[in-house]
Amino acid sequence: MFTRHPLNPLITPAHLRPSRPDYEVIGAFNAGAALVHGETILLVRVAERPIKSDPQWIVCPYLDASGEITLLRVHPDDSDYDTRDPRFVRHLPSGNVFLTSMSHIRCARSRDGVHFTIGDQPFLQAETPYEAFGVEDARITPLGDEYYINYSAVSSHGIATGLALTRDFQTARRHGIIFPPSNRDVAIFPRQVNGLYACYHRPMPGDFGAYSIWYATSPDLVRWGDHQVVVQGSRMGWDSGRVGGGAPPVWTEHGWLSIYHAADRTQRYCLGALLTDHDDPTRVLARSSTPIFAPELPYETDGFFPNVVFTCGATVIGDTLRLYYGASDETIALAEASLSELLETLRREPAP
Repeated sequence: MFTRHPLNPLITPAHLRPSRPDYEVIGAFNAGAALVHGETILLVRVAERPIKSDPQWIVCPYLDASGEITLLRVHPDDSDYDTRDPRFVRHLPSGNVFLTSMSHIRCARSRDGVHFTIGDQPFLQAETPYEAFGVEDARITPLGDEYYINYSAVSSHGIATGLALTRDFQTARRHGIIFPPSNRDVAIFPRQVNGLYACYHRPMPGDFGAYSIWYATSPDLVRWGDHQVVVQGSRMGWDSGRVGGGAPPVWTEHGWLSIYHAADRTQRYCLGALLTDHDDPTRVLARSSTPIFAPELPYETDGFFPNVVFTCGATVIGDTLRLYYGASDETIALAEASLSELLETLRREPAP
């Protein structure tokens, strides 16, 4: 269904300069996407970490209460810490988690959607206590002549969702936290539904419940309510671990098309497709029973966190759906499909 671009991966850590001289870029992935005045704009998640003077130590950067970057140093043999996951360390006595890298968001621009010029400095970065561990996974929703950017705000308080607004992708105005912890994978609809703004979001319930896709509405994009479960994972198979939003929904004549992510119990991340009703996006018309896109090539199966394809953004040009996706939490790649063929295939699937 999808064809990978022959120049993949399009953006790698080697294409970016670190934002400060004592840091190194270890990941450029999970980018929001939009078409803006003939350009393709990507808001790239850039993961950086301090250059280690001693490789024996794990270093975790974070924004302290004074607004300065502070470094926590952990030795892998320290029994007070769980260091098995390369993405974070956990202080066992307290349960506190610290990330081994700190993410910010940069703007990348392209006239052809393939060759990108990437800014050297952050477009959005940690500024508040709710973003102390970084800002991640931006998604872009055009509404009128403005572009709303929701992103994950990560801190010791948990993973929340923040909102920012831009007109030119030069500057952004923040609207603060719109979903408190733990909630991420928000995908805002590019049109109002029955006079209200709408989104899919993914609460993280902890001990009770599953990681499922929920629906919510808002009068102003800040206050959200009418929360309802839309999509749950299965007990077995490719979506048995969790499901969550991907790129913002695309309006089609058959309904709202959403490309979402799912993981199995081994943390292998794939992409699925969902078609929902125009006037009631909680009503599922069709849903892919198997992945429409899965990690197969080396840059998807090997990397910082292997066996991952994950999307935050897609664009539509004519009948072509361009899917920008993060591969192995390390690079950005592009895959294309016929929108009409994807919809036709999806509509042959039975609704759950």
